[in-house]
Amino acid sequence: MEHQHLHRNGDSNSHSCSWWGSFNNLARRKQVDSDSDFPAGGVEQGDDAHDLLPSSNSYSSKQTKLARDLSIPQLIAIGVGSTIGAGVYVLVGTVAREQSGPALTLCFLISGIAAALSAFCYAELASRCPSAGSAYHYSYICIGEGVAWLIGWALILEYTIGGSAVARGISPNLALFFGGAEKLPFFLARVNIPFLGIIVDPCAAILVLVVTALLCLGIKESSQVQVIVTIANVIVMIFVIIAGSYLGFKTGWTGYSVPLGYFPNGINGVLAGSATVFFSYIGFDAITSTAEEVKNPQRDLPVGIGLSLSLCCILYMLVSFVIVGLVPYYQMDQDTPISTAFSQNGMHWAVYVVSSGAVLSLCASLLGAILPQPRILMAMARDGLLPDYFKDLNKVTQVPVKSTVLTGIFAALLAFFMDVSQLAGMVSVGTLLAFTTVAISILILRYIPPQDSTIEMQNGILISDEMKESDRRKKASRNIMLISFGAVILACAASFDILSYVKYVMCIIGGLMLFCASILLSRIEQYKGHHNFGHSGGFMCPFVPWLPIFCIVINVYLLINLGVGTWLRVSVWLVIGIFIYLFYGRKHSKIGKVPKDYTPIESAQ
Repeated sequence: MEHQHLHRNGDSNSHSCSWWGSFNNLARRKQVDSDSDFPAGGVEQGDDAHDLLPSSNSYSSKQTKLARDLSIPQLIAIGVGSTIGAGVYVLVGTVAREQSGPALTLCFLISGIAAALSAFCYAELASRCPSAGSAYHYSYICIGEGVAWLIGWALILEYTIGGSAVARGISPNLALFFGGAEKLPFFLARVNIPFLGIIVDPCAAILVLVVTALLCLGIKESSQVQVIVTIANVIVMIFVIIAGSYLGFKTGWTGYSVPLGYFPNGINGVLAGSATVFFSYIGFDAITSTAEEVKNPQRDLPVGIGLSLSLCCILYMLVSFVIVGLVPYYQMDQDTPISTAFSQNGMHWAVYVVSSGAVLSLCASLLGAILPQPRILMAMARDGLLPDYFKDLNKVTQVPVKSTVLTGIFAALLAFFMDVSQLAGMVSVGTLLAFTTVAISILILRYIPPQDSTIEMQNGILISDEMKESDRRKKASRNIMLISFGAVILACAASFDILSYVKYVMCIIGGLMLFCASILLSRIEQYKGHHNFGHSGGFMCPFVPWLPIFCIVINVYLLINLGVGTWLRVSVWLVIGIFIYLFYGRKHSKIGKVPKDYTPIESAQ
């Protein structure tokens, strides 16, 4: 069959105005790697080098490729280790006492289902676009360079503060094994510096540096350690479940025999508790940052994401069910609920096992927090948005050693000098922004995939078909935008304490906008060639467009409810990132070096 390509060159007029050209810089998108992608550093014989937008992998030679050493067990260990932190050992008491009561297990189930919506979206994009960078990479391909930069910049903040916060939490748990904080060795004990008004934590800094050195050895070695630590952590949680069940049957599950019943604060308490424990599922997205290091990414990445999230949900639900049943929720200790529950039932020695689990959880989370950051920096440097220093790989270990060392030193200094617990909310901003853009990217991929910038004409196809396709894409674009704006308006109305009539008006406007746009989008035919986008034959997100839409609504609502203080601190970081992009990234972008007047051509099938 003879193929002809009809080029659209509508950008020629837009570049006449500098401000419009700057907007185009924000909206420009890079090409996704595909099954038939040209070799790194060149193009296949017969291809025109100007016919393809460069992808991130196209900028790296074979010497700069990451080592493909990961399989499903290592991915599950990374996902579970990054997700199950010591927070579960505290959240059980806080949420049960203040919000959900005995219905805590239901909270973990609801939030697990909500997290699964994002996991489905991640699984499809990870199998189609298996490259380092995670949500940054996906948003660059589907949405544009401006949004991708902000997502990458926010993820850098997330992993830096997250790693430092985790490290600061290890020394208090470690002190139990030495008989108290005052008996810790001098090189591990916290020291108060009065004239500076800070408490330094050498233990946190040492642990960050040790993990950094481990990650520099190679992904295979560090993932093996992650597997061992995660297995030990899961064994501790299984101990809590089995030993707690034994005590529960022995005492008659007194925690469920309370005067106010299973829902002491009603359904609102359950929903509030679900929103709180949702953040205990954050971490599974660390798997996608290792996509280039997976042996069979199309198969292993979706399986790794699904199994790790399922395992976390099952463990959370079983632990919460057992602990809430041992002690009435209003008597639970908010700081050490699990240890206290065992002590109140005569099993005092279990406190050491539980504390061991907390330390192991923190160590696994520390590994999971520092691992993705150098890879995101590397992906951004490959695209020219950051200096080339960050994309250099060690020829022996095949990991970004320079980026790993730099981020490790910075995280160690932060953990040593600052109590980052007040900044913990900033960690959630990066994750929820990433979850939201990934869901929007799924809608874009299914309805208006970025590589469909040309119309392929075959014998017998009329110009009217081109017009129909253009009209379909415009309608889909408009509805995706309305869905996003409607979700923001509805979330603001539901979250802010404003005048009642204003609240109702905003709810009606946002709700109608979201509902009508969702119905209209569902009635628009999805792009027929979306199956061939990127690496074909991988996982497909089900229930599109409804599943991504629910995902957008949930994550936008959680973003709005993070608090004004958190958003003010994050805004400072984002403003810094905007200036870096304007004065460096925009000018050095690899896509910016492509001629402005060309349109990428989709390969003839």
